[in-house]
Amino acid sequence: MRLTTRTNLAMRTLMFCAANPDRIVRKREVAEACNASENHLAQVIHLLAQSGYLHTLRGRAGGLMLGRRADQIRVGTVVRQFEASLPFAECFTGSECNCPLVGACRLKGALAQALEAFYASLDTITLAQLMQNNTDLTSLLRVA
Repeated sequence: MRLTTRTNLAMRTLMFCAANPDRIVRKREVAEACNASENHLAQVIHLLAQSGYLHTLRGRAGGLMLGRRADQIRVGTVVRQFEASLPFAECFTGSECNCPLVGACRLKGALAQALEAFYASLDTITLAQLMQNNTDLTSLLRVA
């Protein structure tokens, strides 16, 4: 399994904001620290803000900050939100599935069970736990 770029950027953005809790951060700062395109990052920030993970401020003094406390943001919830709309395999596409084995294959059930275990494991981890005592990460993401 491989996370999409959007999911990766979502988690990087949340970690960046968590590393800078006492200030409003700029999209440009996040993009530079995360080696990301500002345009791609804007889409991710918009989705995170719509879900309440980020609070955004417009204007010259604008930027973004966490919309919830870091201990209230579960990694599994964020990953699920960004990844769940994408089918894991062709047999997860419903009526668009062209696999000739779909009626007899048990792989879909096994994959669904594995995916749920993956998300359940990530559900136990909060953004705060990713940041707690992680001085290396904090120093990489902290704005001077």
